[in-house]
Amino acid sequence: MKRPWPVTGLVFGLLAGCAAPGGVAARRPPYDVPPAGGELSPAEQKREEWRRGRVRIYMDDFGELGRYRAANAALKPPGPGESRVVFYGDSITDMWPMALSFPGKPYVNRGISGQTTPQMLVRFRQDVIALGARVVVILAGTNDIAGNTGPMTLEETEANLASMVELARAHGVRVILSSVLPVHNYTPMSQLAFPLRPPEKIAALNAWLKAYAAQSGCVYLDYASAMSDERGFLQRELAADGLHPNRAGYAIMAPLAEAAIAAALAAP
Repeated sequence: MKRPWPVTGLVFGLLAGCAAPGGVAARRPPYDVPPAGGELSPAEQKREEWRRGRVRIYMDDFGELGRYRAANAALKPPGPGESRVVFYGDSITDMWPMALSFPGKPYVNRGISGQTTPQMLVRFRQDVIALGARVVVILAGTNDIAGNTGPMTLEETEANLASMVELARAHGVRVILSSVLPVHNYTPMSQLAFPLRPPEKIAALNAWLKAYAAQSGCVYLDYASAMSDERGFLQRELAADGLHPNRAGYAIMAPLAEAAIAAALAAP
């Protein structure tokens, strides 16, 4: 499942039955976007270069349904007594070494690097529901904030996440909503990811996710609290590029995910 990516690809591509989102969070202004004709920052320039290289994908297969089509066809239905768990997200999920973090667990990884919540919503039926998932662990939103598929408001991200939850609930899939991971600006590599993901916007989305989960009965998986430093940034030693966890980062995430899965399966 792992594929080689250049550093810029890692940042921008490897760089989402509950109540409606409007009842949880107040309206907020849209995310900042570069002014038309204005001068772009280095991070914005790299993002736009990356986006231009993906026009064909966005036009031909916006949700990237082709990524897992063959794997889904080859995946057998859950066995007797098996509660299938699907990890669903962007590059942070895509790059997660599941066999190392969860030895002996038949967890299914359906992360796609660079994706935003509108893309994940498009493929939710094929990559979660149709696989017979009992639990889905959703980790999404950082690329919405970064503008990978264009500028988005928090409300648009929240609506996409709520739609995924409603689809899951309609098909008997229990939902774990993960906090968006914090970012840091402590290394040269992080200067491509951090400026596109202001910590205050990550915190605002996480506040909504936590409130929404509590209101609706979803399980909230709080990676952010365990991985933040005293400034609220991602701990430097957990990611060289300020965004994607390394082995130490995933080592923190794995037991938190296991506890959330146990809570979701135990729920009435």
